[in-house]
Amino acid sequence: MIIADKKPIEEIIEEIKGFQRILVLGCNECVTVCEAGGKKEVEVLASLLRMHSIKEGEKKTIDERTLERQCDHEYIEEVRDIIDQYDAVLSLACGVGVQFMAEKYKTTPVLPGVNTCFLGATEQRGVWTERCQACGSCVLAATAGICPISRCAKRVMNGPCGGSTKGKCEINPELDCVWQLIIDRLKALGRLDDYEIVAPIKDWSTERAGGPRKVTREDVQV
Repeated sequence: MIIADKKPIEEIIEEIKGFQRILVLGCNECVTVCEAGGKKEVEVLASLLRMHSIKEGEKKTIDERTLERQCDHEYIEEVRDIIDQYDAVLSLACGVGVQFMAEKYKTTPVLPGVNTCFLGATEQRGVWTERCQACGSCVLAATAGICPISRCAKRVMNGPCGGSTKGKCEINPELDCVWQLIIDRLKALGRLDDYEIVAPIKDWSTERAGGPRKVTREDVQV
């Protein structure tokens, strides 16, 4: 899932400066799971902003709403009837949701309320770790289901590098060397010979060529 983190309240206060009517808009998907932008976070943030407004003697209107998703036309249409009531939308969705809202409602400023971090997993409540960089050319079949692109500080495709020591990363000694993890898992799967197969270096000029990527599925298009 997409992992996001709350922006500092001071940064958000600065973002909404100059706007009087603000809609704090949450998302029920990834940012809810990582406790950054769901209904609960919308309620807390809206309350903090109202209290700050009162303290500063400002007359801001801070309303709140949470959509099922902000990256889907169907759901962001739900605010069309009310969007013109606001000077700005403070979106607690990921960067995709913020941009999609901005594309849909071109005359309303849409501001980010969270920092979008990475694609990751929940280790335990309050701890999320990166697992994927959505590179567009998945190598997990060759690396025993462990990604060297997102989990290696150097994105080494044929590792480990010469700097790892006792199974730990030289960049961050608290991290397991991902290539040690890959080797251990290949061994457990009886596939250690696969480690000898040299993988080509990622050609980022083609992976990311042409700007933003697009996936089209003709079989599901209406």
